Amino acid sequence: MIAIIDYKAGNLASVSNALDRLAASYIITNRMPDLDQADAIIFPGVGHAVSAMRDLQLNGLDAWLRETRKPVLGICLGMQLLYESTTEGPTETLGVLPGRLTKFDASRQKVPHMGWNTVETCPGKEHHPLLKSIPAGTHFYHVHSYFAPVTADTVATATYSHPFSAIASRGNFMGVQFHPEKSGKPGEQLLRNFLDLAYGGMRTVSA
Repeated sequence: MIAIIDYKAGNLASVSNALDRLAASYIITNRMPDLDQADAIIFPGVGHAVSAMRDLQLNGLDAWLRETRKPVLGICLGMQLLYESTTEGPTETLGVLPGRLTKFDASRQKVPHMGWNTVETCPGKEHHPLLKSIPAGTHFYHVHSYFAPVTADTVATATYSHPFSAIASRGNFMGVQFHPEKSGKPGEQLLRNFLDLAYGGMRTVSA
């Protein structure tokens, strides 16, 4: 079973609809006993980092997320909260990925960055499990004002005036800045890849 974390900042309907299309078993929850029973965690998010962190802390989910060894996929704000801090607020975040989120410069481009953008795989990261059957240069749908720096944990980048981390991974933690649940077949493939990674093999329906 997959647990989708409910912390008043998640894009829950779209993510659950995407898992329905993959015939995946899941639960939407903010209860740690449910998370403990799950095979893997999807950590979605839209909105403001400060209020999101406050709700995670209220339920003790911040500490749980830092300590879990289950596969975790952060989506959009969920990915951003995996980093150490953000200038939004500013606020300290979960700290499982090194780096600080900063806001796009509105004097250089429209903010938020919204729409389809190409995602390019970093050299040496072509075989990351999230990228199975997803070619470099695939378009995914983005909506965000803050971005993560390109670091050693970056798996793939997108560019909006300058490159940023579109996919990042460290240990059991993975994050995507875009919305796979709103990205058509490529997004569905990425979610399928995460589920298959979590279960150690093919457990989803075909596209």
